[in-house]
Amino acid sequence: INMELLKLFLCFFEIGLFSFGGGYAAVPLIQAMVVERYHWLSVSEFINLITIAEMTPGPIVINAATFVGMKIDGFTEAIFTTLGSVMPSLIIVLILSWLYKKYKGLSIVKSILKRIRPLVVAMILSAGFSILVMALFKANDYRIINIDDIQVIELIIFIISLVLLRKYKVNPIMIIFGSGFFIFSANSP
Repeated sequence: INMELLKLFLCFFEIGLFSFGGGYAAVPLIQAMVVERYHWLSVSEFINLITIAEMTPGPIVINAATFVGMKIDGFTEAIFTTLGSVMPSLIIVLILSWLYKKYKGLSIVKSILKRIRPLVVAMILSAGFSILVMALFKANDYRIINIDDIQVIELIIFIISLVLLRKYKVNPIMIIFGSGFFIFSANSP
């Protein structure tokens, strides 16, 4: 293994290890590493990287890693950067899984998991509420929503989707495609 491949792997391993808070929280760390520390990309190339990483399916960090690897020298480098970005999560999940399997019968573990469950539900509800506010009011902060800014089409889609999901048990994928088609049709000239 050559040193450049190792450097790419370790760079994105570090990004994967320390990018808590999701893809957008990782953007400054990616910039610090690939633009400022290693000078693999210019600032304008980095802006293009973020644009491409947001537009393509998948997590931003993995898309960014693949893009940087391809930009530097091609397919092999893209594999190493991508593996580097996912390896920390894989290792952590494997360790946690092993610990859970080994100690799940202990009363303290059961107690901890019982207490964590409401926190997980609260985090999911919080994220859902934030997305709902952004979609219905085009606001980034739920504290500054204005009822006059409500997006009527989005509200109608939300209500119809909720009814279809809860009452008629329609497949969520069908609802996603149907909502996308409806929005596309409504916004087409």
